[in-house]
Amino acid sequence: MLPDMTEERAIAVDGLVREFKGGVRAVDGIDLHVAAGEIYGFLGPNGAGKSTTVKVLTTLLPPSAGRATVAGYDVAKEGAKVRAAIGVALQDVALDPMLTGREHMRLQGGLQGMPRAERGRRGDELLARVGLGDAADRRSATYSGGMKRRLDLALALLHNPRILFLDEPTTGLDVQSRTALWEEVERLARDEGTTVFLTTQYLEEADVLADRVGIIDRGRIVAEGTPAALKAEVAKPTVEVFPRDGDACTAARAALGPFGEAVPARTAGSIAVRLDSGADQLADIVRALDRANIAVANLALHEPTLDDVFLAKTGRSLEGAAGDAAEPEPVAERERALA
Repeated sequence: MLPDMTEERAIAVDGLVREFKGGVRAVDGIDLHVAAGEIYGFLGPNGAGKSTTVKVLTTLLPPSAGRATVAGYDVAKEGAKVRAAIGVALQDVALDPMLTGREHMRLQGGLQGMPRAERGRRGDELLARVGLGDAADRRSATYSGGMKRRLDLALALLHNPRILFLDEPTTGLDVQSRTALWEEVERLARDEGTTVFLTTQYLEEADVLADRVGIIDRGRIVAEGTPAALKAEVAKPTVEVFPRDGDACTAARAALGPFGEAVPARTAGSIAVRLDSGADQLADIVRALDRANIAVANLALHEPTLDDVFLAKTGRSLEGAAGDAAEPEPVAERERALA
């Protein structure tokens, strides 16, 4: 009998720690709960702990401390039951370049113990759903990056998992492929009640798809809630001023002081202030800069975004974080986890 996957129990994480050799804590005592049928966006830069968290929740890495249950099963003690209940599409797509899309589906169905007839029917259905029906008999080596991602998603869905883990599924995809994948994820949650745990660096992706968002930085969750609620915490817009003379930044900061709280700027060479009274202050700001004899190359008004939430919680911007160091994952530890 399957455990009851109540709203609190689709995914439940309490005090989860994953430590690597040298005392590096990629995941540092996080708590989170994901409801059944919810799309949960896990947002953060590379190296923040997103992928390590997914690997623990999908039994690819053992936790160092704390407890996590997925579909009601303990990831450390009931790994086989967890794996039977979930679908996983990780960052690195693992496909055999010599196999066709259809052959991949049949192979995966066999590994899942599905009857031959069901493998074929379900495989063809999913290939059509992700837009690969016409390419089903082509070798995956001929697929584009977007097509490979969509095939990987179809493989993860083959056995009708109750919970789907997507680890940065749209990284490197073109806009059309990314939009198609978003639509399929939304449909899965809406029409089939699938719980989706989505890690991403893309603010727009989390904003569009997620019912709730958790923001992780340096292994710790620094904010959690609906995108709307998180943005409401920093509801005031931000004005960013680019002085024509780079040496005028100090004077510009002083001129903007009366209008609100200084915040880290998104771009080097600019000054940013979160406005106390909103966009109505713009005319006064321009006059104040003019009185201070500060020539302005550009002035931008930013409405609150999830990046503003990240700025408020961490003091730095998420944008451009892709160059951060990757999370440590010694090969030997990964192999022991899979043994």
